[in-house]
Amino acid sequence: MPGPASGVVVSTDSKNVYDEVKKDKKYRYIIYYIKEEKTIEVEVRGEREATYKDFLLTLQNYKSECRYCLFDFPVSVDVGGNEDKPPMTVDRLVLMTWCPESSKIKQKMLYSSSCDALKKALVGTYKYVQACDFEEADETVIVDSLKKGGK
Repeated sequence: MPGPASGVVVSTDSKNVYDEVKKDKKYRYIIYYIKEEKTIEVEVRGEREATYKDFLLTLQNYKSECRYCLFDFPVSVDVGGNEDKPPMTVDRLVLMTWCPESSKIKQKMLYSSSCDALKKALVGTYKYVQACDFEEADETVIVDSLKKGGK
């Protein structure tokens, strides 16, 4: 059993798929899991056309399991200093730790202590959020947190 700071490592595949989202815009979201308490691996890749609602439907499969989720979130932003220009849409990478109340304590602790490894590996995420239920993962909550700015 890994000790504090968990010893869990991020797989090469996890980093590569992240790059496929960030640089290539190949997927809309990724769901990661910790395999055998040792490695953070990719479990689900969401098609680029997927919406946040599609992502939440997939998340329904994990009502009692912890996961890490990355979503490439389209956000409307004002173009600074020019009221004539319409807002533009930019993608913001949101990393979520999903730890539902019904998941096992040991699993929650492992995901909590391993999150820093994933944050360090996924360079360029705009926002980090934690959610224990679907209310905290709701789209309006994410949009509000994105309006407040990074991290």
